[in-house]
Amino acid sequence: MKIARGILLGLGAAAILFGAYVMVDTVKPKNIWGLVTWLIGAVIIHDGIISPAVVAISLAMRKRGRRVRPAVIGIIQGAIVVGSIFTLVVVPEIIRKAKGPKNVTVLPFDYADRLAILWAVIAVLAALAIVVYLRVVRRRAERP
Repeated sequence: MKIARGILLGLGAAAILFGAYVMVDTVKPKNIWGLVTWLIGAVIIHDGIISPAVVAISLAMRKRGRRVRPAVIGIIQGAIVVGSIFTLVVVPEIIRKAKGPKNVTVLPFDYADRLAILWAVIAVLAALAIVVYLRVVRRRAERP
């Protein structure tokens, strides 16, 4: 376990260093501040909004008692995390599109509508995953 943890730690550190190198090599110095601002905002949104929301939903579902299985809570939490990550990535495009890009071909789509559709798809997929999981559990319980 310690070896695997060390390997993963090393790979993570190498990825961070490579990302920093690519950023310094490809991003103009005047644009680095915008990137740093986005990264700080992402951390604030993650730690101030997403994580507390996932914990609150988890606690609310666990208060319902044993009727909600831990796997169902995990599926819902996973859906929230995936949707939140997509939201963090897409919101800067929505903001930039609202300000009016210098070149209209850079941001050609309506990202707010697509984000709403993505959240709907994530909700449907999570609901389907829960239904499939509960059916599998029910069938296993019915077998002798």
